[in-house]
Amino acid sequence: MIKNTPSKTSDKTELIRGAIEHRATWFALLIEEARKQGLDTSFAHEAIRRCGAFHGNNKFPKTDDLTTFSPAFANEDVINAFEMELLENNEKHLHIDFHYCPLVAAWKKLGLPEEDMPELCDIAMDGDRGIISTYPNFTFNLGKTIAKGDDVCQIRIDKVK
Repeated sequence: MIKNTPSKTSDKTELIRGAIEHRATWFALLIEEARKQGLDTSFAHEAIRRCGAFHGNNKFPKTDDLTTFSPAFANEDVINAFEMELLENNEKHLHIDFHYCPLVAAWKKLGLPEEDMPELCDIAMDGDRGIISTYPNFTFNLGKTIAKGDDVCQIRIDKVK
């Protein structure tokens, strides 16, 4: 069973979580409709990855320095919304554990089967993969995920050169 219980937060964090849940809701419903029409989800992986790359090229700093990148990727609002724990945040590693996922919260509210959530999560994570793809000296690895029933989501961004 997927556990995903938020901590008590500020009104601002709740507004941000609500916006993320809204995005996760329409995203999941699009995937559901595509499946009803016999489509596989490969289109969604590519579209979300392209969206991430767009943001990587336009929203995030142009840098090879993780200490410059990390405040843009893990700003205070995002840290609060996902209850992020920055395990390592230095010139070589940005390792983050997420203790809450508003996307999973939305999918649970929709009543989606838990067995669908890992794929929805993987599609959503293509956004982060797309961001990191615009940084040739960074790698992205996704470990455990709340959508798979783990207690955390593990994102590991490392500098390779």
